Amino acid sequence: MIVVEAVILAAGEGQRLRPFTVNKPKVMIKVANKPILEHVIDSLRRAGVRDIVMVVGYRKSRVMDYFGDGRRWGVRIRYAVQEKQLGTAHALKQAEKLVGEEFVVVAGDNIIDPLTIKKLEKWSLAYKTSEEYSKYGVIELENRKVRRIVEKPAEPLSNLVNTGIYRFGREIFGYIGELTNLTDVINRMIEEGYELRAVEAERWLDIVYPWDIIRVNEVAMDFEGSMIGGKVGKAEISGKTIIEEGAKVNYGAYIENSIVGGSEIGQHVVIRWSSVGENAMIGAFSYIENSVIGDNVVIGPHSYIKDSVIDSGSIIRARFTAASDKAEIAIGDEVHRVKVGAFVGENCNIGSSVVVEPGTIIGNGCRVASGRVVRGRIPDDSMVM
Repeated sequence: MIVVEAVILAAGEGQRLRPFTVNKPKVMIKVANKPILEHVIDSLRRAGVRDIVMVVGYRKSRVMDYFGDGRRWGVRIRYAVQEKQLGTAHALKQAEKLVGEEFVVVAGDNIIDPLTIKKLEKWSLAYKTSEEYSKYGVIELENRKVRRIVEKPAEPLSNLVNTGIYRFGREIFGYIGELTNLTDVINRMIEEGYELRAVEAERWLDIVYPWDIIRVNEVAMDFEGSMIGGKVGKAEISGKTIIEEGAKVNYGAYIENSIVGGSEIGQHVVIRWSSVGENAMIGAFSYIENSVIGDNVVIGPHSYIKDSVIDSGSIIRARFTAASDKAEIAIGDEVHRVKVGAFVGENCNIGSSVVVEPGTIIGNGCRVASGRVVRGRIPDDSMVM
């Protein structure tokens, strides 16, 4: 049976994603030139869902102003507000008066696919096999039935992780009580005799850390075919590539498996496996690979950017280098070793011939003088002279 109603949990901040979530909730981070939340809505609509309750909280106006009543996406959106971000069960509780007898629950910061939504039965969850069990809730199964969910276990109890995609009945609201996390509510219901079945998700990715933006961007660009709009000169367009209306691609450019919004791409620029937002300008002879370039970004000529994220409004002058290599990155009390380039926040101003070492995180509104080598974490509104 097709479910025609869904609750999207979109109230969280995403502190581990800073600086990209200082001015916007993580559901509004763009991948493939659309907020993650828009991809979620697209998948729900394609699964037959037309009625959506969106639980918002942190920077809620950014979400509500963008999506409105949902008409543009062919759905109806109503909003519930979680004033304090106290957990997923608390967030779901805010939607109690707006939903019917049966509904799907999804997170607004995940890439999901319509088939997974369609596979869900009443009282079921979707799981995915993953070796990153310490990041998620791990589920223990017996004959397709969930025995329990263990949040972020220290030991590998199983490699089946909870995607946070559910199909519930209204009865769940009676079990929330003072509990704030959905996994605690579910475990309580299982203990009291409810059967929760598990189905395997077809495709699922979430964004937890800054480098996840790059990984999810690549998956979100897995579209069929190509579309060439705008003005494309004598340039080579290869693979699954979208050049949107308003774009200008100049002589000698090479664009492969990428999305380019209404932006100007300079002569002999190479863009591979990347997304470039609206009103950006990429200077001549620059090379961009496996990266996310935001709206209104200016990148000077002869720049090299790989495995990086440049957020909206940043201006970067000529001969900028953000190469990719293994780096140790501290996120709170966690230390991760990942192969990445640079992460640059909104509205930064970076001079010419700047080198940003792999794993560097530059906060919003930073100023970097020409010729500098930047490393580590640079706080918002800093000046590197």
